[in-house]
Amino acid sequence: MARRRTSSSTGSPTGPRNRTPQPVRIRRRSFGDFVKAFFAFVALLVLVVGVPGALAMSVGWPLPHGAPSLDWLQQEITVTTFLHVLTVIVWLAWAQFTACVLVEVKAALSGVGIPGRVPGSGPSQLLARQLVAALLLVGATAASLTPGLSQLGHSLEGNQKGTVAAAQQTPGLFAQQQEQAASTAAALAEQASHAAAQADAGGGTAKHGDTKYYRIQPPEGRHHDSLWEIAQRHLGDGRRYKEIYELNKDRIQPDGSRLSEASLIRPGWIMEMPGDAHGGELVENPDAHVSHDVRQQIADYAKTGDHAQEQGHGQQADGTQGSGASQVSVPAQRPASDGGEGQQHVTPATPAADSSSGSHSFGLPEALIGAPLLAAGLLGALGRRRRQALWQSALGTLGGRRGMEPPTPTGDAQDVQDALLVGADPEGVRLLDRSLRGLAASLAAESRALPVVYAAWLSNGDLHLQLAQPAGKPPAPWQVGQDQTFWMLSRTDAARYEDVDTAAPYPGLVSLGTMDDSRLLLNLEAVPGIVSLSGREADRAAVFASVAAELATNGWSDRMTITLVGFGEDLTALAPNRLRHLDGIEALIETMEAETRQRRGALGAAGHDSVLTGRSGPAQHTRWAPHLVLLAAQPSAEDAVKLAELAADASRLGIGYLVGAETGDLPGAAWEMEITTEGKLLAPLLGLELDAQLLPAVQQRAVVELFVEADPERDPDGPTTTPPFLVDVSEQGRPAVYARLVGPYEIIGLGTPDGERSVLLHEALALLLLHREGVHPRVLASALWPRGVTEDVRDALVERLRAWLGTDPDGTPRLGVDATGRLTLAKSVVSDLDVLRSLYHEATQGKGVDSRAVRGRLLTDALVLVRGPLLADRAEGRYRWLTHEIIDAQLPLLVADIGLALSAFHLEKDRAGKAIEALNAALNSAPDDERLWNELLRATHATGDTARVRSLAVDLLGRSGARGLPPRTEALLDELLPTWRDGAAAAG
Repeated sequence: MARRRTSSSTGSPTGPRNRTPQPVRIRRRSFGDFVKAFFAFVALLVLVVGVPGALAMSVGWPLPHGAPSLDWLQQEITVTTFLHVLTVIVWLAWAQFTACVLVEVKAALSGVGIPGRVPGSGPSQLLARQLVAALLLVGATAASLTPGLSQLGHSLEGNQKGTVAAAQQTPGLFAQQQEQAASTAAALAEQASHAAAQADAGGGTAKHGDTKYYRIQPPEGRHHDSLWEIAQRHLGDGRRYKEIYELNKDRIQPDGSRLSEASLIRPGWIMEMPGDAHGGELVENPDAHVSHDVRQQIADYAKTGDHAQEQGHGQQADGTQGSGASQVSVPAQRPASDGGEGQQHVTPATPAADSSSGSHSFGLPEALIGAPLLAAGLLGALGRRRRQALWQSALGTLGGRRGMEPPTPTGDAQDVQDALLVGADPEGVRLLDRSLRGLAASLAAESRALPVVYAAWLSNGDLHLQLAQPAGKPPAPWQVGQDQTFWMLSRTDAARYEDVDTAAPYPGLVSLGTMDDSRLLLNLEAVPGIVSLSGREADRAAVFASVAAELATNGWSDRMTITLVGFGEDLTALAPNRLRHLDGIEALIETMEAETRQRRGALGAAGHDSVLTGRSGPAQHTRWAPHLVLLAAQPSAEDAVKLAELAADASRLGIGYLVGAETGDLPGAAWEMEITTEGKLLAPLLGLELDAQLLPAVQQRAVVELFVEADPERDPDGPTTTPPFLVDVSEQGRPAVYARLVGPYEIIGLGTPDGERSVLLHEALALLLLHREGVHPRVLASALWPRGVTEDVRDALVERLRAWLGTDPDGTPRLGVDATGRLTLAKSVVSDLDVLRSLYHEATQGKGVDSRAVRGRLLTDALVLVRGPLLADRAEGRYRWLTHEIIDAQLPLLVADIGLALSAFHLEKDRAGKAIEALNAALNSAPDDERLWNELLRATHATGDTARVRSLAVDLLGRSGARGLPPRTEALLDELLPTWRDGAAAAG
């Protein structure tokens, strides 16, 4: 981090950065660079000087020597006239190109802002920019060093920015060269700072133990002061930040506020320092080298510190990691709002029970239960994958039919699926997505740019965005948070947002873990360089897998590319359109060099300074999707430098890099993190100590298994699956308890429970009936109480449900527990959905295959059971767990299959009227099934009533709306009724 330094009478400035100092090797200018510069000079000379000279000598003055008259306009166009017209055009093009060269040269030499745009000169200015860049590339480094060196020794009250910060903020063609030059200047400044620190420590005139003060400095570009960095610079150990905190805790600051948390400090605050503090920017009281106002503030502050003076002198830290505020800091806590962040109030985890106890309270993968946004993304993507498989199977787009039921997971896959159901917070994802898009829409309406966001915090249900630097007052209902770099939105205000047609503004946000009950989402594409992650290989892999899985499936992004290098080839099954895998870093560097060049050129041609500008403009849905690179293995020193050069201005290009390292020593890393064996994610210089969000190898394999099994193109010719629970459809198979779910919810064979618990008991029974394979107690609890419940309340409900269902004649409880500890229903408890599936299976794969009469009876009985949509009269706000199910897709497809089979049964005997009745009955529950409408057209055509077919065609056209009829339906109408278009046009 490049920062301003204050000068004292004895010291020189120091230059701390936001990470452990690591010199970045700067690429030397090669012979090829000089050759490119020479040819660029020749090209500019020819185009700027040679072209006008050649025109003047060969053509001369192309315009008329007198004022044009009517006779002149009526003259014949000769070859000379034509050449003169072309010459004028060339002169205009030359003038435009020369203007572009002048603009680019001025911008390059000044180093301030982006070049101005010459009207109508897109390709011409791009060519000028490339030629000027090649020409000035050789001298860029030496020229850029001057501002950095000139700023050494500026006072605290000065407002000039350090070279590194300036380079990071300067967009345009030379951003990377300026960044390299700035790194060199920062390295020189740091060498001077070390010498100054030694001079202060050894040869200063102040006595050891004198009271010294430090004034918190304002942000420099994207970087913020922190107690950790102050301790690192002036005490020699960042872990001694606690001494500074204890000396200044709860003391009134110049702005009237108090220091209450080590991570919450503000510019302008005064910190009393321990007696052994050293460094040029410290102020002793009194000190003639600071302004009168500052001396007065320090004098007033000193009066409040007598009680803490002795406590702080000589005190040593305990060595634990701190949480000093830097680029990322925990937002100020508010009282917990109703329905707080994510699923942090779900049923408490139950430790694994001893196998001899027979208890069903055993644990699920806590890594996924504690990751509500990741779980919601995976669960949503898995549901979409399973629905896609159903639809492709039903519509015949695959080679065969795999049946209506997805494979039932077992073992680790079943545990992971249950953990996803328990941990998922789809409502939190929806609110986050709507809040971010709503903010982008509001800013666009005010013609304001999107601010750079380093991180988002979900804390007690509220959303806090931490900005790289202040961006003014946020649009309502957003509010300024704890300081000008925080924008806050309460959960209540977030719920008022609706869906808007706006590109996702911050798709690179990804969960890293929790800290003080707040969940951190780091914006990977906004990091000014590489983020490194050190630690054991297995621990790093768990972090990388979690990041990749959430980015691939999150609900607050539109499009993105995630490149996995050296790990996670199997993870591509989660989102093949987002995730891609590369075997080695060589291929990565080649790919990213090309993409970096392409994005720089595209931004320049569009006139945008960063992807945030483009993302909120007219090109928002087409050009500015992020590209995030996850490199698990540590690169070589040479490759690390190449990556650092690529990442120099990656944040403005929408490219982010997360790179693994054996240790924290990765050249070019902007932010450094470490994952410990205890699952802690540490970033001391960022002030973070998180409980890391992980996806361990076992859970990763299980997640991949769920997605692979749901792949619609996996083994399409495999056997048709059998329903998970078949009932005896004969008269002898009458159940003891019969629940009607298809249509209004009714239960036959049980009394109505008393009290308010009746609603919960009915809902619990419905969940168990839809999952005959068994329901984990924690899944049951999370379904009935999405905001969480204690174990005793959950277990009490299970016992009431068991008592309500009763026992079979042999004394066996109708609610039992299987070998895995999941709750299961006895075969004597049946739903109409079970009967519906069994009747269709028996008609098409059982007795109905060999007996036409039996098939017709079974299909007719099945269609009679359909009384409407699933649980048609369910109370509002209940049964929210149905959003995780695919029964809403299965039931209409099953009803449509029954209707089609019964229609075919009647048409075999030319009973078109009966076929039409069956199809209309099925359409009541599956009105959008194209197969039913096409079969209805065939059955209606079989009646020979052309007018009825034409009327049906008009009805279909009206239902289709603006999107028109499906191609198969149009082709069928062309076959059955060639004149249907004329009739439809007349009716329209």
